[in-house]
Amino acid sequence: MKKFSLIVPVYKQEKTIKANILSILDVLKTITVPFEIIPVIDGILDNSEGEIKKIKDSHVHVVGYKNNRGKGYAVRYGFAHAGGDVIGFLDAGGDLKPEALLVMLAQFEFQDADVVLGSKRHPDSKVDYPTYRRILSWGYQQIVKVLFGLNVTDTQVGMKLYKRKLLEDVLPRLLVKHFAFDIEILAVAYHLGYRKIYESPVEINFFFSKTSMVWSKLFRVIYNMITDTLAVFYRLKIKRYYDNASKRKWRFDPELNFRINVG
Repeated sequence: MKKFSLIVPVYKQEKTIKANILSILDVLKTITVPFEIIPVIDGILDNSEGEIKKIKDSHVHVVGYKNNRGKGYAVRYGFAHAGGDVIGFLDAGGDLKPEALLVMLAQFEFQDADVVLGSKRHPDSKVDYPTYRRILSWGYQQIVKVLFGLNVTDTQVGMKLYKRKLLEDVLPRLLVKHFAFDIEILAVAYHLGYRKIYESPVEINFFFSKTSMVWSKLFRVIYNMITDTLAVFYRLKIKRYYDNASKRKWRFDPELNFRINVG
């Protein structure tokens, strides 16, 4: 590994994002390779960008755009600004302890991985998670295993590392911008021959309130996750949409600085 880039999609996190980035910075300063942290402001809707800019450290490079476009676009936007040969993303918010990145990076190098996934179901994970979320997560993973044949126990934790070459091959093909973005990356990567996918332990303290978006939009989120996932399956297994030989509609995105798949 010559350089590590960590993308942090940020959406309305002005109250917590500065502390969040500082905690990540403290962890990554213990590694021996050059690194950068790239917070991506997914829509300028509050003062998240201003809070991050208070951090005067050359490792932190905040980027972003005016309108909210979803996590999938934010990760692709961050990739366009990343210089690492290993590139990861970590969800903002503080639920995930960034110390897990150290184990993931060591595992990535030791196993010459294509992908390392943070996993709630790894035996060494420490997870403070509501029962209903555990049930929903387990059910979704059964669907993923049946549809895509991925031999992993958890695809939805917002902490993942990828080889740069994998992202160069996969990201321009993707269509999902919101709910099933994580599984679209993994399913397409696996389909294209990137099979060295490993899971790594994480520590999660789930911050939860009954007035949160999780409660108010729970059924809509479930519906969108399932429909997006089925759409990925249809494109992958039936339409063969992601195949190298498949004819796709390409458009050059000047913000991303590469061609993207638009349908």
